[in-house]
Amino acid sequence: MIDVKSKNIVELEKLAQDIRKRILEVVSAKGGHLSSTLGAVELIIAMHYVFDVEKDPFIFDVSHQAYAHKLLTGRWDEFDTLRQFGGISGYTKPSESKYDYFSAGHSSTSISVAVGAAKAIKLKGEERIPVVLIGDGAMSAGMVYEALNELGFRKYPVVIILNDNEMSIGKPIGALSKYLTRLKAGKLYQGFKEKFKKFLDSAPKDVKYMAKKFEEMFSVHGVFFEEMGLEYIGPIDGHNLEEVIETLEVAKSLKKPVIVHAKTIKGKGYEQAEGYYEHWHGVGPFDLKTGKPLKKSSLSATKVYSETLLELAKEDKNIVGVTAAMPSGTGMKELMKEFPERFWDVGIAEQHAVTSMAPLAKEGFIPFVAIYSTFLQRGYDQIIHDVCLDNYPVRFAIDRAGIVGADGETHQGVFDIGYLRILPNITIFAPRDFETLKKAVRFAKEFNDGPCAFRYPRGAFTLEDEVFDAKDFELGKAEVLIDSDNIMFIAYGNGVGKAYKAHKLLKEQGIDTGVVDLRFVKPFDKELLRSLRAKKWYVISDNAKEGGIAEMLSDFVNSENLDVSIESFEYPDEFIPHGDVESVERLLKVDVQSIVEKIKDQNA
Repeated sequence: MIDVKSKNIVELEKLAQDIRKRILEVVSAKGGHLSSTLGAVELIIAMHYVFDVEKDPFIFDVSHQAYAHKLLTGRWDEFDTLRQFGGISGYTKPSESKYDYFSAGHSSTSISVAVGAAKAIKLKGEERIPVVLIGDGAMSAGMVYEALNELGFRKYPVVIILNDNEMSIGKPIGALSKYLTRLKAGKLYQGFKEKFKKFLDSAPKDVKYMAKKFEEMFSVHGVFFEEMGLEYIGPIDGHNLEEVIETLEVAKSLKKPVIVHAKTIKGKGYEQAEGYYEHWHGVGPFDLKTGKPLKKSSLSATKVYSETLLELAKEDKNIVGVTAAMPSGTGMKELMKEFPERFWDVGIAEQHAVTSMAPLAKEGFIPFVAIYSTFLQRGYDQIIHDVCLDNYPVRFAIDRAGIVGADGETHQGVFDIGYLRILPNITIFAPRDFETLKKAVRFAKEFNDGPCAFRYPRGAFTLEDEVFDAKDFELGKAEVLIDSDNIMFIAYGNGVGKAYKAHKLLKEQGIDTGVVDLRFVKPFDKELLRSLRAKKWYVISDNAKEGGIAEMLSDFVNSENLDVSIESFEYPDEFIPHGDVESVERLLKVDVQSIVEKIKDQNA
């Protein structure tokens, strides 16, 4: 634990340099989030200086910017293990440290958490202040305003630091803004403001109107927040430690909900990353001197999806699409560049993204929602109420399905099969390799009988192309890739690759197995399954066991009174930790070698 409170400004500025150096050393070697966390260093140091991390809830929105907080709270040496299997998380995690108040990984939850914490503090009669650090990007999500709406009404003492790292203020405006900010942060202004409000309450209507207009002009940056019932201070220079500390001291003393608007630079301290460069948000290992990645990028499912949809969009002007703040991550960036009137990024607004595509489908367009499995969860009611209910043909392209690796529990894409297959009207399918992914996109484009969803992994598929011929998708039809009278792998999506690898290893041991690519979860191929001669089915799918493929097939086998035993190699009923996919799957005993060993033991 670093004692921030005992240091003077010069020492704190040196600490900020040391923290940036440590972050760059580790992230350049191991990968992780970079630009946002570099930009938040002074803000986090100031939080620790002004507030008491031992008792005040420190709440980080998304929390990918909280690396400095981890370094300040006893994890300096452990930081080498960042996002590695068995190491510390890239996000806040209470089970990792008592100083991590709340788990985070999805955006725009922080102010709601702070309101809840403030309620608990008031009920307990304690003197504690929730402190929130939230980025301006997170302000595009509706949940933020739901929380601000209540906070402005209840008036709980909460300090919200708005880390604004995208907009820039020119020199003339910046100078005036800085002057007004210093004035607003001072006790003289805050005292004047209280007296001014009392005057307004008793003033005649016409005087009150003019006075109010003067106040709005005086605090032009904060009109919106103040109309919601929150105090506003800013914008301030988020890299000027003295200014940030002084402002947070004032905010703390007000004992009201306060927004402190801080301007920062993404990537601060690392020239190559400074500014709004999306590719520096989350990075793999890179050369610290040049900024160039250490690993050459290989073909990914995201890229194949993007290229295929772009090709189709050039052929058919009715194809449209949306992403929720992940244009590069979902491959939509190139489509937005090519067709800016047909492909949109709506910000961190998954609910809106889903619902907005339903009327486009109603009007005869062909909408694709490109979204990560973990983020589609945030639009679940909209899938049910706004898409499935009236059977609108919206296409959901579900990226990052399965274990995603270093992002861990908050980002694992292991629930989408379970939460989608229970919904009426939806069709669900999955490709097994790059070539069948192209077929999946084309099938989705032509499918107009209701909503559909297809999933694919982060990076490459486990199965290499051309191992099996890529056939067109046919609604509800599975495919026997390798037949067997003995044991059958029933595999789905990226699970086909694992099943094939296990088949080859077992064949070397003299154990005969076959492989079925299920292709569709809804509707699934009951006729083909009834025809299988093998009486032992092993299910492989990179999805949770609860609500998964084996559960679905067990219901089918029971209802049909089939003489078949089923065993699942899907993920257990627990949240899955971060780490490389191989290590995590080995821990869960669903890697290829574990599968082979278990089948060998059972068939010895």
